[in-house]
Amino acid sequence: MNAFSDLIHPKAVLAVVVSGAALILVSGCDTQKTESSVMAPAAKSVTTSVGTEIDDGVVTAKVKSALLADPDVKSFDLKVETRKGEVMLSGFVGNLAQAERAIVVARGVEGVKVVTNKMDLKDGAATVGNTVDDGIITAKIKAALLTDPNIKSLDIAVVTSKGEAQLSGFVNNQNQIDRATELARAVDGVKAVSSVMSIKK
Repeated sequence: MNAFSDLIHPKAVLAVVVSGAALILVSGCDTQKTESSVMAPAAKSVTTSVGTEIDDGVVTAKVKSALLADPDVKSFDLKVETRKGEVMLSGFVGNLAQAERAIVVARGVEGVKVVTNKMDLKDGAATVGNTVDDGIITAKIKAALLTDPNIKSLDIAVVTSKGEAQLSGFVNNQNQIDRATELARAVDGVKAVSSVMSIKK
């Protein structure tokens, strides 16, 4: 017993207790900081804008699916974009009946508040040659928009029919519309540019 008490000095015991208490306090503070830093971003990420973007993405997917399923609509010629439940249909259709049918189909999709028609009629029949050329022109315009730092090119859809490029989508301001139109007109092979872009509300 004497040998054991010689080994454990009261001051040594006190030092261990104090160190242990300090360690618990420090780790408690760190835990509190970790919890608050983990919780804060999660709270911030749940916002209306993120929810709206997700909802708009779902609506867009549903409209595209509905157009694909409809035999009267050549949906590959159409672009579908959604902003706060407003669906914009753009692109080129063969005739007025196709445009009207596309609008009816889009309106029937759950979550669609309003449908904006920005579709244009094709002039004459498309050939394999001009379809290939149009694909190249579309790719060039998209590349030009991507390289410009002032344009959110992912918000702009591009469709080309026989050299006529149509730009559609929702952008932040008129400057972006003007700049996108200017860039598209400068692309080799573009005969005309029609802008059906809308400013975000």
